[in-house]
Amino acid sequence: MNSLIKKLNDNEATLGVIGLGYVGLPLAVEMAKAGYRTFGFELQQTKLDAIRAGISYIADVPSEKLKSITESGLLSVTSDFSLIASVDCICICVPTPLDKHQVPDISCVRAAAESIIPCLHKDMLIVLESTTYPGTTEELLRPLFEQSGLICGEDFYLAFSPERVDPGNSIYDTNNTPKVVGGITHQCTNSAAALYEKIIDAAIHRVSSPAVAEMEKILENTYRNINIGLINELAILCHEMGINIWEVIDAARTKPYGFQAFYPGSGLGGHCIPLDPYYLSWKAREYGLHTSMIEVSMTINDGMPKYCTERVSKMLNKRKKALNGSRIVVLGVAYKQDIDDCRESPSIKVIHELEKDGAEVHYYDPYITEYNEYGATRRGELALTAELLEAADLVIIATAHTTVDYAFVQRHASLIFDTKNAMAKIKDRHNIELL
Repeated sequence: MNSLIKKLNDNEATLGVIGLGYVGLPLAVEMAKAGYRTFGFELQQTKLDAIRAGISYIADVPSEKLKSITESGLLSVTSDFSLIASVDCICICVPTPLDKHQVPDISCVRAAAESIIPCLHKDMLIVLESTTYPGTTEELLRPLFEQSGLICGEDFYLAFSPERVDPGNSIYDTNNTPKVVGGITHQCTNSAAALYEKIIDAAIHRVSSPAVAEMEKILENTYRNINIGLINELAILCHEMGINIWEVIDAARTKPYGFQAFYPGSGLGGHCIPLDPYYLSWKAREYGLHTSMIEVSMTINDGMPKYCTERVSKMLNKRKKALNGSRIVVLGVAYKQDIDDCRESPSIKVIHELEKDGAEVHYYDPYITEYNEYGATRRGELALTAELLEAADLVIIATAHTTVDYAFVQRHASLIFDTKNAMAKIKDRHNIELL
């Protein structure tokens, strides 16, 4: 047993998290809840101010829970990265977006690593949780940290453990979702596993290397991307054939083995499923390979906002109306139901496509009153009223929030394009068309 594991077992270790977003803040809270002195490192002052006031900006962390943890003194947040020198274990939970050329942008990971280097000390554990391409931990981070003169696996420990946060999931959260851990060496893996065994209740699954753990995360979301791409393509085909794809999926779900249900929609949203396959396809080119199946599914899914716009245009044409100049109301801009997150939301892409074709677009989302996209701030309607619906030439259900009264929508909208089958229980369907 190394000295770090002993400190973890004795609850004497000090822990830290870099990046207090939807991954980092819940993780920091779990660390503090487990009884460890915890530091959260964040550059955005608004986040620091909110946490210090006990106000959570992450739906999965209730403000009451956050306030209790901060008042206990176990969780402190700061923008002073020199305090990393006082921690024994540090987790990197920073964004890894794509640039405009769909190339992984790991500048935030590099910046986080560079903030750790002056503070790196013997028996310190660093875990990268940010989703990235296979090889990042060993090819980028290890050489950076070893510039300090300390040797990975002997003087300090380095591992990758992919975040598995699913915003809005009422069953699984940071505490009860199994963790995959892969370290540079056996000691690195054991140290990272010891950390998570002390702060979460779920099982810890060890793998042989960081690259395996990095690839595992990509597999999770590429699997979903490909299957959603298949369903979206079948949805397009079924529409042409006059077949209800939603009924087809319900029928297929009756098979007790060999089938998992995926559903069509206006595209993919969130930080993971739309982006992760690009990390893999980019890395594959280094080996002279093309991930053709992945690239085809991404093409299908990326094309769904435009396809939905074309369907809207055809629906209006049947009523002798042009899309140009029509008033459209979009219900839901969050990327999934019942959350306040609109990152990479296909609904926003649909709005953009509609406006490019000259439509006047309004939106209502009970969780998102405004968002910033395409260089501007857009504000939504504050209430879903009969007047708003009746004034619309067409209403698009883009996110299936369960708090929306869809019977009310059906009564007051003249024409509805339901991309989520949110109105499945509505019997009067004369003004409803399904994706």
